[in-house]
Amino acid sequence: MKGGLKVPRISLILIGFVCTTIIILTYVKSPFLSYWTPSQDHVFQISPDYKVKDEEVLKERNRLGQSEENMNFEPAVSNSSAKDKVTEELITNTEIEGSAGIPPSFTQKGGDLKALEEKNSSREQENKVVAPVNSAGGAIENMTSASKDHGCNSAKGRWVTDDSRPLYPGFGCKLWLSSMWACRLTQRTDFEYEKLRWRPRDCEMEGFTGVNFLKRMENKTLAFIGDSLGRQQFQSLMCMITGGEDRPDVLDVGREYGLVKARHAVRPDGWAYRFPSTQTTILYYWSASLCNLTPINASDPVTDYAMHLDRPPAFLSRFLSKFDVLVLNTGHHWNRGKLNANRWVMYVGGGPNTNKEIADIAGAKNFTIHSIIKWVDSQLPKYPGLKAFYRSISPRHFFNGDWNTGGTCDNTTPLSGGREVLQDESSDADAAGAVKGTAVKLLDITALSQLRDEGHISRYSIKSTPGVQDCLHWCLPGVPDTWNEILFAQL
Repeated sequence: MKGGLKVPRISLILIGFVCTTIIILTYVKSPFLSYWTPSQDHVFQISPDYKVKDEEVLKERNRLGQSEENMNFEPAVSNSSAKDKVTEELITNTEIEGSAGIPPSFTQKGGDLKALEEKNSSREQENKVVAPVNSAGGAIENMTSASKDHGCNSAKGRWVTDDSRPLYPGFGCKLWLSSMWACRLTQRTDFEYEKLRWRPRDCEMEGFTGVNFLKRMENKTLAFIGDSLGRQQFQSLMCMITGGEDRPDVLDVGREYGLVKARHAVRPDGWAYRFPSTQTTILYYWSASLCNLTPINASDPVTDYAMHLDRPPAFLSRFLSKFDVLVLNTGHHWNRGKLNANRWVMYVGGGPNTNKEIADIAGAKNFTIHSIIKWVDSQLPKYPGLKAFYRSISPRHFFNGDWNTGGTCDNTTPLSGGREVLQDESSDADAAGAVKGTAVKLLDITALSQLRDEGHISRYSIKSTPGVQDCLHWCLPGVPDTWNEILFAQL
């Protein structure tokens, strides 16, 4: 038929139509073809501990009658002042003689703040999620660094459950971790506290690995100088770097810093270790008061000691030039009993103190912190590469009494007093005030640690005294690991 479609052409059109229809139907119904179209789960996968329970949030908000933004964590912290009541901390048979403290009033259960879940999941999807990792060289996925966000307040955030924790085994790390702080070696049976990870509210905190830490600290030295809580942070970091494994390649270089055990001494004044692969040195020096101590009469074996409130420890003055990162702390040894037991006499300006305000224990402590930080700040221009931190006070959790009056920290339920810190200011006002206007940074760990009353040694001390609990020192692995994660993010 002239001008009409020929049969072959019609056949081709029909075949094309049928093939197109088959392809469309197959695409819709076939899992194989639709696999190539990424689902929402493939585009963004969120860690289980970041998931939001919207219904719980709504119920909680209705109950409290206020929004999350208007809430503020009010820790049971009474910062050191002239009015602070001086009490002694736990003295264990294995701790350095007369460990005593001038604690802020960390004696209330923080039960007036319930843990809130996140407001909605859309806010979380605006940022990449840091995948939990183990230390000692584990891979990091979807990692963003808090160090890129210099405006981030790492002390503001919440505790979340992370099944990849702890960062090192509680039964291991015997080479670096004192057995008195390894709660896995005691009769304790609950270890949920090991599964908690700190997550800052407004930024991501880089996941810690031993490999990345050593790389960042290549050819550098990190020094902790302070009391037994500083020693815990030092041991925690050694375990985190090594993953708790024995490392025969790590060198004991304590002799370079005079850190050798003296005759008749229980232990040396500190420890220093070096990782040869990166020439990274980590050391700790014992200085409970963070000021210089000198014998008033060196020829008298029972002489009193001048406690120079305005002078840094001689060790710090001598070796500051060798340090690249410095972390200072003091606080729990400032009480009259400790001073009397050690025959410490307050000196200012090279002579006995006559200032009545400084003579008060809390005033002396505050004066010393300000003096030492001011001295460190004055030295920083000489050492442009040096980063100096002052770590805020670690909270005590004695309830219903103090260490010697039946005080306990028996709670084994993590975060029973709340999981979130929303305040912008530090709970350690003395520390915050001392670093203000200086180049010394505040390593603020007080409020976030206040939420962790279940993480102490408690009654599980290996050499415990009946009726006495250690509600000052922490189980390791535990809370001090988080202090080091925050420090790592700021290096």
